Amino acid sequence: MSIDRAVSTSVDVPRGLAGVVVTDTALGDVRGLEGFYHYRQYSAVELALTRGFEDVWHLLVHGELPDAAQRSAFAARTAELRRLPADVRAALPAVAAASAGSGPLSGLRTALSLLGASRGFRPVYDIGADQRREDTLAASAAVPTLLTALYRLGRGLEPVEPRDDLPHAANYLYMLTGSEPDAERTRAVEQYLISTIDHGFNASTFTARVITSTGADAAAALVGAVGALSGPLHGGAPSRALDTLDAIGTPDRIDSWIRARVLAGDRIMGFGHPVYRTEDPRSRMLRGVARRFGGPLVDFAIEVERRVEAILAELKPGRELHTNVEFYAGVVMELCGLPREMFTPTFATARVVGWSANILEQAEDRKIIRPAARYVGPEPPVAVPAA
Repeated sequence: MSIDRAVSTSVDVPRGLAGVVVTDTALGDVRGLEGFYHYRQYSAVELALTRGFEDVWHLLVHGELPDAAQRSAFAARTAELRRLPADVRAALPAVAAASAGSGPLSGLRTALSLLGASRGFRPVYDIGADQRREDTLAASAAVPTLLTALYRLGRGLEPVEPRDDLPHAANYLYMLTGSEPDAERTRAVEQYLISTIDHGFNASTFTARVITSTGADAAAALVGAVGALSGPLHGGAPSRALDTLDAIGTPDRIDSWIRARVLAGDRIMGFGHPVYRTEDPRSRMLRGVARRFGGPLVDFAIEVERRVEAILAELKPGRELHTNVEFYAGVVMELCGLPREMFTPTFATARVVGWSANILEQAEDRKIIRPAARYVGPEPPVAVPAA
């Protein structure tokens, strides 16, 4: 017996869904050819240069920048939500011990599941918009507390309880180190966090929306997003970009090291982006933040950037390859004293806000995301052999 292939109704698309529009969004966009991205109607870089983290968080969640009264109320509400339920806090030592070999981001997946269960998160399909917003606010506010606690517990230190009187970025650094940070480092980290809140339909954001489209609860969607972010091709690159600088070592080794990698076809971590065909605006902004600190590391990073672009122009003419956000993000976080193990988790403390905004938007569209795949295996049906 033979079976004719059914007439296909699927549409061929590029590998990895590159450039495929899958939905409408009012949250923002990335214009790769222009080197520009925005949150709602505002330039994301301008927001990072002029506003605080809570203002941009309010914008993503509520659709508008807050006035003074709204800013105060939102800051108070999110500060209150930083504190963990007692049962979640009690479970963190075991989570930290179990994830000791893989780090705080791995532990966050388990901790977020516990948080969602403890707070009674219900499927977004079954609850209204106000409760969805409360669930995502609770998760976003708690993520920095969870990550810093897991990091400290993994080093035999007691977690530092959050403070209600500190803004988001300052409180994060305080919980990480146990000391109140100075204004310069706080502002540098805050600008990095703002610049990475959202960035189009990246892998982790798309993952969060796919899970949300099934009607699952917000914690489930966020856990999936964290899993996607953990991959080295997505959120794991800031420390690897610094590893590149370490591998080069000294200015006299820059050209030989880069030439060898380019000729071998190796990837240079911290360079290139799947969307931008010009300079990454986040990298440009963070280069400016790094220059405020100055020093040998910054000078070295700027020289490496210059030589990579020059050598590529010589060896691969016409190929556009510029620094991406991870290159100078790693430099800035190193200058601010963050341990490299916490670079990607720090990214997650910002991106959870963008994921949450996407969860809220996706939950309004009750259509499950269900693409198709092209079968390329042996022609069926093949008789099942006798056992």
